[in-house]
Amino acid sequence: MSNHSTASGRPGEHEEPEPHDLGLSHDLPTLLNRRHAIGLLTAGGLVAALAACSPTTGASDSSSTGAPTGGPGGGEAPDDTAEAGAGEIPEETNGPYPADGTNGPNILTTTGVVRSDITTSFGDSSGTADGIPLTFSLTVVDVSGEGDAGTPVAGAAVYAWHCDREGRYSMYDITDQNYLRGVQEADADGKVTFTSIFPACYPGRWPHIHFEVYPSLADATSATNRMRTSQLALPQAVSEAVYATAGYEQSVANLQGVSLDSDMVFSDGYALQMAKTSGSVDQGYTATLRVPV
Repeated sequence: MSNHSTASGRPGEHEEPEPHDLGLSHDLPTLLNRRHAIGLLTAGGLVAALAACSPTTGASDSSSTGAPTGGPGGGEAPDDTAEAGAGEIPEETNGPYPADGTNGPNILTTTGVVRSDITTSFGDSSGTADGIPLTFSLTVVDVSGEGDAGTPVAGAAVYAWHCDREGRYSMYDITDQNYLRGVQEADADGKVTFTSIFPACYPGRWPHIHFEVYPSLADATSATNRMRTSQLALPQAVSEAVYATAGYEQSVANLQGVSLDSDMVFSDGYALQMAKTSGSVDQGYTATLRVPV
């Protein structure tokens, strides 16, 4: 288990163009700080990275990670055997809307941020995010020792956040709301669970959830000693089912315009980041992800 941190540049105050539309040029500086940046910084590696992250490309160069570009089934999670012993989850950009103090507001030091249900705003804000219900669980495991399975990191803390069903982020796009953000402390099995809604697909990005891992709840709520920043990817079939429902209309075309191989974050490999999902539009969905650190 190693210590990583990430920071992104300031996106400005939502003058045109919107930060969501800035694509590769907006997040590339942080993207190149990932664990595999050394390989990318060669002349050939950088060219390959730029090509893989272009929205017009249909393939990625997996040589920068040495990992497969995805799981079986065109965007489904690999099985537990494939995940075990595959290394640490990749370090990723926290994007332009982290609200962790690295780019504007800091929700982590706000009373009330420790909660499992993140569908509603809290504190001085009020409001509820509409959308298809999604419960997602992350299990943090330490893979620095012997063996493939890893050891659950009991007492670790996870800060998770994502956009609403229209692709907007609270505290930035919607300044009077702080929903779809929260912190949970891992149980004895290293597991945290959040109740939320299924996020949209906005232009240029595959459907995803951001998260940061901290050594303890105290570290998370003081926004210090961040261990890992990464992103969870949602499967294509489930996303298509959700986006066929009312309120997600914009996500239909946005999903058709991006792929896992062209997405600026997942294009160099997503096998450790693709969530396993179950459920239905009528009953809501559950998503799970093992987070090796």
